[in-house]
Amino acid sequence: MRVRVKNKLLIIILFATVTSMVFGQEADNGLRLSLGEAQEYAILHNKTIKASKLDIEAARMSTWEAISGGLPKVDGNASLNDNLKLMTTLLPGEFLGLPPGEKVPIQFGSKYNTSYGLQVSQLLFNASYFVGVQTARLAEELSVQGLEKSEQDTRELIISTYYLILVSEESLKILDENRKNLEEMLFATKSMFSVGMAEETDVDQMVSNVSMIDNTRRSMERNIEVSYNLMRFQLGVEPETVITLTQSLENFIEEVNVIALSAQDFDLQSSIDYRLLSSQERLSELAVKMQKSTVLPTLSGFYTYNESGMGDKLNDLQWFPNSMIGLQLSVPIFASGQRYSKIKRAEFDLQKIRTNKSMVSDQLRLQEKQLRYNLLNANEQFQSQKKNVEVAKRIYTSVENKYKQGVASSLDLTQANGNYLDAENNYISSLMNLLQTKLALDKLLNNLSK
Repeated sequence: MRVRVKNKLLIIILFATVTSMVFGQEADNGLRLSLGEAQEYAILHNKTIKASKLDIEAARMSTWEAISGGLPKVDGNASLNDNLKLMTTLLPGEFLGLPPGEKVPIQFGSKYNTSYGLQVSQLLFNASYFVGVQTARLAEELSVQGLEKSEQDTRELIISTYYLILVSEESLKILDENRKNLEEMLFATKSMFSVGMAEETDVDQMVSNVSMIDNTRRSMERNIEVSYNLMRFQLGVEPETVITLTQSLENFIEEVNVIALSAQDFDLQSSIDYRLLSSQERLSELAVKMQKSTVLPTLSGFYTYNESGMGDKLNDLQWFPNSMIGLQLSVPIFASGQRYSKIKRAEFDLQKIRTNKSMVSDQLRLQEKQLRYNLLNANEQFQSQKKNVEVAKRIYTSVENKYKQGVASSLDLTQANGNYLDAENNYISSLMNLLQTKLALDKLLNNLSK
């Protein structure tokens, strides 16, 4: 008995623990995501991707619809008629041995007529049917490629937004550090002013610098929140969801391998845009076949079986069966040039899609070379700006020390601080440009899902 009580208590404790953990996660209502986790979460919850998956299901049903058009069909029928007033007709009297010229009214039929039957039909040959099935299957393949493109675009957006948030937060840290330095200098300037070693304009200048930093910081905070809202939309989560990014900019800077990325080969077939055009080309080829198939005959077979019942009482009917089997052939003969016009128009559409495919092929190859050049230039610019930050910081530190000693003016300090901030901003911009350029090349080389 005690064992049972202990087991029940253990179950209750475990249930309460699990429940509290579950509700604790829901109450927290937050997400901690690395870049890879953010991409995979978006693949599962992004609404555009969900719509693309529904397109695939609809395409599969369309394929089955096309296939079922050539499968056997069975139809049943049944009827029951109650002739409230039988039809009456006049017969010549000679038929009944009456004098010529007399008409005798006669009613034909029975009060009840009923029948039931079965019809089976099977398409034996129709060129349009076979082309239609191929077209439906290709449309299904196109929908799968459409999902792949949606996933690739979503991954690109998630990566870009992830970079943007990290870069913006890094800019905010730089502003906070700069504001801290300016507050220290403001305190020092006020102290120097109180003993006559600085002028009032120096204090005003420092106050103005701090105010400008505060305005810039508030604007940056709003931009960061907008970026987080964009990520929430891309992830398909509620607007109030708290998102925490678990990776830092240093992680991604270390991953930038310009030499390896520049050496990676480019295959046109790796581009989803090119493969979509290839599928559309095949779709146009099938459209030409479809129009040409309309000049071919259609052959189908059928079998019918019926039974008819007649009588004046429903429980006393006489039944008469009948059945038939046959073939039906339909041969197109003349359509006043309509079929010819449709064939030529389909051929022109095919030529157009082939021209577009060739043009996109040239554009992709040109884009590949341009993106490789852009990556090299972006990396050189990033390395240069990184050195400029170090130089600007040394200059600012030197001027700051001189200002504290009374050798440099507040204007010199403000100018050095502005140059340091400009160098930091240029560094951040070059870093973002490097990451975005790498992202563009990764997308072209189909590296986003690797």
